[in-house]
Amino acid sequence: MKIFLTGGTGFIGSHLLNELLARGHEVLALRRAGSGPRIALEQEPKWIDAPMDSLPDGIFDDCETLVHLAAHSANVPYDGLENCLYWNLKISLDLVERAAAEGVGRFLVAGSCFEYGKSAERYEFIPVDAPLEPTQTYPVSKAAAAVALTGWARCERRSLSYHRIFQAYGEGESEGRLWPSLRRAALAGEDFPMSAGGQVRDFTPVEFVARHFADALEGPAPLAGEPSIHHVGTGKPRTTLEFARHWWNRWNAVGKLLPGMLPYRDGEVMRYVPEVTGYGLSTVSKSDDTA
Repeated sequence: MKIFLTGGTGFIGSHLLNELLARGHEVLALRRAGSGPRIALEQEPKWIDAPMDSLPDGIFDDCETLVHLAAHSANVPYDGLENCLYWNLKISLDLVERAAAEGVGRFLVAGSCFEYGKSAERYEFIPVDAPLEPTQTYPVSKAAAAVALTGWARCERRSLSYHRIFQAYGEGESEGRLWPSLRRAALAGEDFPMSAGGQVRDFTPVEFVARHFADALEGPAPLAGEPSIHHVGTGKPRTTLEFARHWWNRWNAVGKLLPGMLPYRDGEVMRYVPEVTGYGLSTVSKSDDTA
């Protein structure tokens, strides 16, 4: 399969590149000039250096599928709503329309569990048709994009699947996030101050996420005009404190975890756990750490 990928230098995109290339797919990967992948690649895709809001003509080069992972301001502190909407809604919609006009027939788009916002706390396991009630700028823009892109697929009779990712972690993750911060403190022998850790999440290894997307691409395409929505997660809830203790012990840390030393974020949603079916569930291996 010939695939056009956005976000290939990002955390999840770098892992997906390794997965797709290892499976023998041909990948054209869009990147900003000068940017590089978050992890070492075993093979190189064909890199396309161009800004996403100013693509040259003919850029899709007979690709069958567009995989859209790129997102603006995905980590806190989030950018303002106007910029988030510009990149995550307007430019995403421009991208799929341009790709369709140049002959791309299938679309796979990454979303975020944070699109559910406050409604997530009403469910033990969030269904894919739960209301979207986001509480911050980035999730608002992603929720708006989900509605727009699935609506576009219905109106234009396109084959599109939308996949909301739940709390991915692992190699290549931004240094300010929980797992890299824990590892840095553990390996340095430092104490680790954190919130009380009562947030319940589905902590999902990034390798699992990459396999989910690759499996989805190799599975049946959604029917034209009937977009599908999926969750990318293990379905296994853990508190943030349980997750932190697991990895603290795994790294034989000599410092102390210090729960309760930091406040929860303003507007913190305390539970994000998905109802999961379909792609990826059968591919969890014993090497994946979901304990």
